[in-house]
Amino acid sequence: WIRGAPPHDTMLVDGVHYRTIFLHEQDASVVRIIDQRKLPHLFEIEDLRTWEEMAVAIKDMHVRGAGLVGASAGFGMYLAALAAPRESEAAFKSFVEAAGEALKATRPTAVNLECMVTRQLATMEAAGPDLAGKVAAAKAGAIAIADEDAEFCRRLGEHGKKLISEISEKKGGAVVNVLTHCNAGWLAFVDVGSATAPIYAAHDAGIKVHVFVDETRPRNQGASLTAWELGKHGVPHTLVADNTGGHLMQHGMVDLVITGADRVLAKSGDVCNKIGTYLKALAAKDNNIPMFVALPSSTFDWVMLDGVKQIPIESRGEREVKYISGLDENGEVREVLLCPPGTPAANYAFDVTPARLITSLITERGVCPATGAGVLSLFPERSS
Repeated sequence: WIRGAPPHDTMLVDGVHYRTIFLHEQDASVVRIIDQRKLPHLFEIEDLRTWEEMAVAIKDMHVRGAGLVGASAGFGMYLAALAAPRESEAAFKSFVEAAGEALKATRPTAVNLECMVTRQLATMEAAGPDLAGKVAAAKAGAIAIADEDAEFCRRLGEHGKKLISEISEKKGGAVVNVLTHCNAGWLAFVDVGSATAPIYAAHDAGIKVHVFVDETRPRNQGASLTAWELGKHGVPHTLVADNTGGHLMQHGMVDLVITGADRVLAKSGDVCNKIGTYLKALAAKDNNIPMFVALPSSTFDWVMLDGVKQIPIESRGEREVKYISGLDENGEVREVLLCPPGTPAANYAFDVTPARLITSLITERGVCPATGAGVLSLFPERSS
């Protein structure tokens, strides 16, 4: 096996198995990522050698998506451990804690990032006073986080496949049409993905499935990433403008909606995801179409209660709204201005979908209602 994972767990790029993040095959002090800014027109592996480079990669979205951001934080903490001073345990701890705070500040909305920084700090603390042992623990911890992310996504894919299979049976084996928003595919995680995991599992099982892919302005992750990976895997799909979903639903062209999430409140079921998800949920509710949210348990927030009032919503630079990049007639990637120069723009990266609009949550432990009681039915150890 190559590129970070055994082939039965990985997605393919032109027949080659890849994860989105993995250690360099010849140098374990280097972390390798797929630079997602270059897709779909260029597939490029980027090498990261410092935790500061990892922080830039997260903030500037060389890597993105809840699970991958969490795994990147895990590897970022390993890089911080490699760079930490060795003169004393106190100096080592102070260094990695400061690096952790900087990593957490890069993308404040996704809960996975904070959780994995905290987890890595605890892993190093538990390793004892030997500093080399702490570095080894951080490396093992980062690999464990990545492996867990891939396995949880594989499991939730199997649970979600059953939902697609049931719709397929009701339709007499006709094509099941799924609408998805943004990219919650394997590019958003270490492998397999969340929203796409049930789709891949159904497709691989021979169930006829077709995906309507929202372009997902302003960064166009649907057009650039979801369409790219579905195409590489051979899943039939159609790219649509963001505002098309409601029309498709009104005309019976969508059987279910599946999105991922950047933070789900375990106590209430509120879902925070890419901006525009809320509007898809409203349209689905109005047309009696099931709205599923797929997530590994690392995306649960076990503290907050009210998503609209409490979840911090990242506001990004206006350039992402005002400019768009693409391939020109000469095969060159160019960026062009969409609006009059000097036009002000707002760029909220996420919105919150209230639990009342969500049919069910799909997790690695099964499917449950988007309620506190529903979540605890799958995670009873959290009830205390």
